[in-house]
Amino acid sequence: MSTIFSKIVSGEIPCHKIYEDDHHLAFLDIMPLVMGHVLCIPKKEVDYIYDLTPTELSALWAFTQPVAHAVKEAIACKRVGIAVIGLEVPHAHIHLVPLNHVGDINFTQPKLTPTQEELAIIAEEIKRFL
Repeated sequence: MSTIFSKIVSGEIPCHKIYEDDHHLAFLDIMPLVMGHVLCIPKKEVDYIYDLTPTELSALWAFTQPVAHAVKEAIACKRVGIAVIGLEVPHAHIHLVPLNHVGDINFTQPKLTPTQEELAIIAEEIKRFL
C-alpha cells in the first residue's frame, strides 16, 4: 500500500521540497509544530525506521545533517531538534524541528496551519542555505 510520503516522492501529492538526492527527500511538514519543521524520508517505502538496512539508516541520518544546518541558518532558533516517532505515517521519517524551548518539540501540542504561501516562503528561505 502506498503511503502519503510515497505519493509525495512519486509526485502524486505536491510538497514544499527542501532537498533531495537519489534515495532521500526533505520537505516541510504542512502541519508543523513550529515554522520550519522539516521531514526527512527515504524514498524507499519502509514502515519502521529500524527496518532500514544499517547502510540505509546511516545514509538517512547523514542526509539530515545539511538540512538541519540549513534550517538552523534560515529559522531563528537555538537548535534543531530531532524526533523519530513513526506512528502517524507508516513510512520511516525523521522530524527536524527548530527549537527555542523544549516545548517546541511536544507532539501533543496543537499543530500550526500555515498557508501554502507561508510554507513556500519558508521553503525558499531554508533552500538558500543548502
